[in-house]
Amino acid sequence: MARQLWLLRHAEAEPHGARADADRTLTARGERQAKTAGVALARLGVRFDAILSSPKSRARQTAEIAAAEWGSHERERLRIHAPLAGEFDATQARDAASEIAPDGRLLLVGHEPDLSRLIADLTGGQVDLKKGGLAAVRLEGLGGELALLGLGGELALLLRPRDLALIAGVPADGH
Repeated sequence: MARQLWLLRHAEAEPHGARADADRTLTARGERQAKTAGVALARLGVRFDAILSSPKSRARQTAEIAAAEWGSHERERLRIHAPLAGEFDATQARDAASEIAPDGRLLLVGHEPDLSRLIADLTGGQVDLKKGGLAAVRLEGLGGELALLGLGGELALLLRPRDLALIAGVPADGH
C-alpha cells in the first residue's frame, strides 16, 4: 500500500476582516462541519500516523473538533505545523509525508488555495476543495515520468461537506 496524504480544509469561519486573519474562528456552521468530518472519518475507520494543522485558529479548531470524534490515541497525534499557515506546497507535503511509514497516512488541516493547488501539483488534476471538505492523495514513488513532471500522486478521494454528512449520518448543513 502506498503512503497517503489526507487533506482537510478548515470549516466555515468568520468573514475576512472580522478580526486578524490568523485569529478568525469557526462559525457555528463551521463547528458542525468539523464535527461531521470527524464523525465521517471515524465511520470510515481511517487512522492517521500523524495529524498536522495550520496554526491559524480556524484550522486548529477544525482539527481539534474533528479529532475529538476519534480515540485519544489519534488525538495525541495532532500537532501544529507552521508551514501550513500559508504557501504550503508539494515539496513541503512530501517532506512531511516522509516522516511517516511507507504505507502510512498523514492528515493535513489547512487552507485554500494551498490545498487545492497541492492536489493539482501532486496529481496533475484540478479540484475545488470546499470549506470542511476532505481529499486523499495516494503518493507513489517519485521515479520515472511522474518525477519529471513534478507529480507523484493519485487522487483517491474527494468529499464535499454534504458527502461527509451522508457518511456521518447527520443532516447536510447547506446554504
